[in-house]
Amino acid sequence: MYIEIIKAIEPEFEKAVDFAQKKVASFRTGRANSALIEDIKVECFGDMLPIKQLAAISSPSGKQLLIQPWDRSYLEPIEKAISREASGLSSKVEGNSIIITLPPMSEELRKELVRSLSQVENGAKETIRKYRDAAWSDIQAKTREGLIREDDKFKAKEKLQETADKYSDKIDELVSRKKTEIEG
Repeated sequence: MYIEIIKAIEPEFEKAVDFAQKKVASFRTGRANSALIEDIKVECFGDMLPIKQLAAISSPSGKQLLIQPWDRSYLEPIEKAISREASGLSSKVEGNSIIITLPPMSEELRKELVRSLSQVENGAKETIRKYRDAAWSDIQAKTREGLIREDDKFKAKEKLQETADKYSDKIDELVSRKKTEIEG
């Protein structure tokens, strides 16, 4: 019975890791990476669409991103969205493309990114703890109802913590790698 409770909570743990992974990928490390801008929302056709649905994004060099919209009419809305959402990045329109040149990272910016990275890590781990605690409450309730034996309750607690730790470790690994990239 407790195995089903733990299995039911794992997709929520997975979502927390996926969310952290997407957030971590959007952090600038000094090298141009499409993840920096691809999910920025652009107002287009009365809708908010991510840049990756409106243009091809490439990196011609380690310090530049090249955005080539599918339609020339997307140029202005994309450039406005970048200047609004991606502070610190300057963009310029050249022909039918937008070029973003990444400025060198200052020590102050590196520290700020590491601080923000820690906030993402804490938020993801908080989500994992919230779902772990909800599953534990469910296990305790089922024990009181007689659906889970007392011995199994403690096995369940161990297994639940083990599972939560596995997902927390994934988050630690993601954040650690990105911190190394930012600092290095």
